[in-house]
Amino acid sequence: MRPVLHLHADGEDHESAAIVAAMADHFALSADERAEMLPSGGQKLFNNRIAWSITHMAQAGLLERPRRGVTRITTRGQKAMAENPDRVDMKVLNQFAEYREFRARRRKPSKPVNEQDDAADLSQADASPLELIPQLVAEAHTALADELVERLRQAPPEFLEHCVLKLLTRMGYGGPEGDVRHLGGPGDEGMDGLIRQDPLGLDVVYVQAKRYAADRTVHRPDVQAFAGALQGAQAARGIFIATTRFSPGAIDFAEKVPSRIILIDGRRLGELMVTYDCGVQEAQTVTIKKIDEDFFTTE
Repeated sequence: MRPVLHLHADGEDHESAAIVAAMADHFALSADERAEMLPSGGQKLFNNRIAWSITHMAQAGLLERPRRGVTRITTRGQKAMAENPDRVDMKVLNQFAEYREFRARRRKPSKPVNEQDDAADLSQADASPLELIPQLVAEAHTALADELVERLRQAPPEFLEHCVLKLLTRMGYGGPEGDVRHLGGPGDEGMDGLIRQDPLGLDVVYVQAKRYAADRTVHRPDVQAFAGALQGAQAARGIFIATTRFSPGAIDFAEKVPSRIILIDGRRLGELMVTYDCGVQEAQTVTIKKIDEDFFTTE
């Protein structure tokens, strides 16, 4: 990973294609090596490895993504490079709480990640291939969920509003005879969406979607304002979605207020988008084969 990080040492923005080309030259790859594809045929092998190294360093806070397909080194990245002149690997990344949290999200609760965890290498000797596959898929989907939310933070606010309504529709809200509608205009009192669960509109859910930067927190007054808007609309239920986290005070208020308010933070939003195929598409399908016992059965 260090060569990729070192490429960013100039502090400039670097595009993905340029990084791949520079790293291919750095490692003196042949034309065949540069062109080698993954078994799925969906992506070049070397491009995939560079993309994953960038993903892991971004999760650790060594790199940041100012916009799509572009990365830039952070102050932490500069420090990590200075402190590790020979090698930057997962053991180095595991020093940072954000990276340990990222890895923990795709592991079973019985396998916590800590500073001394030397199992960063995904090839675990005590696990079978069938056990490893779900772990690898979970890791890929965790990174994908984070990237989805980052893309939403960079999109216009109205795009987020339409996105969450599409997501809620795929989750089954609105039903076959219901109605999902975008609001967000003058006179809507901060409401961004409305879901009628039945034809008569007796069961109504209001939606608010807030596009905030990753370092911002949604506090209690924001949720109080949403609760007030629900009361003004004579609605009993609402969904508050944000591309960042909610403060403990905001969560506590949502749990105690008479109206039923569901809070969905940035992490949960990304996970739901992956689960319900909103803004994503299938990258590849892996077929695992086993012995056909009937084939070897003799009468």
